[in-house]
Amino acid sequence: MGQSQEAKMAALLEASPEFKNLVHEHRVLDEQLKEYDRKVYLTPDEEMERKRLQKLKLAKKDQIARMLTGQ
Repeated sequence: MGQSQEAKMAALLEASPEFKNLVHEHRVLDEQLKEYDRKVYLTPDEEMERKRLQKLKLAKKDQIARMLTGQ
């Protein structure tokens, strides 16, 4: 992330509760995924949940990127 991108992110974190919430949700999803990644074996249900979490995390990342670019 470039310096201007970092500054924009910091400003949005300060000014936008929606942006701050998105970043928080993205981090929570990341932590949940790390829990699954620590396991040696995932049941089929766990694998489905992991895929669901990955999609949610990607959607949050896309929303964050759109807000950073002003779209």
